[in-house]
Amino acid sequence: MMGTTTHLMTADELIRLPDDGYRHELIKGELLTMSPSGAEHGELVVNLTAPLATYVKQNCLGVIFGAETGFKLERDPDTVLAPDIAFVSRERVSLIPANYLAIAPDLVVEVISPSEREQEVKQKTQQWLGFGVRVVWLVKPKSRTVEIHRLNNAEVLTVNEVLSGEEVVPGFEISVISIFE
Repeated sequence: MMGTTTHLMTADELIRLPDDGYRHELIKGELLTMSPSGAEHGELVVNLTAPLATYVKQNCLGVIFGAETGFKLERDPDTVLAPDIAFVSRERVSLIPANYLAIAPDLVVEVISPSEREQEVKQKTQQWLGFGVRVVWLVKPKSRTVEIHRLNNAEVLTVNEVLSGEEVVPGFEISVISIFE
């Protein structure tokens, strides 16, 4: 009787994949392929990345990483996830490697695409928090809200409220409406 063997991909193999126009992540060695994001998604990512990156840089708080940046979160089998926006405090990152950072970000931002199912979003949010991310912001274009997830609680902000970096990105604030304008 012959068995089948599944080859689990490593982070080193993932980073060497040719650019095929898709986004890739690795979950316990299994390749996950996603379509490129839509225009609204890209605009919302920039609407939040630009002010966040400017604030972080001006205040020497750490590093903002854009979409496509992989974080190696598990080894053997490897897990590499790439949020839409990530922040790592300067205390936790000194050298920026050419390949993946082998730490979890302090803050992860995911802009939710129309094709993503609520259960998938919930599962990925829990994954991030389980890997040590302190705060996850879920930007939801459909409802024009931002969900803030921490290990033990969550809250939803509407367009009439202000999103705060709290203790993770101290002093950063942005009106939720400005993310969607």
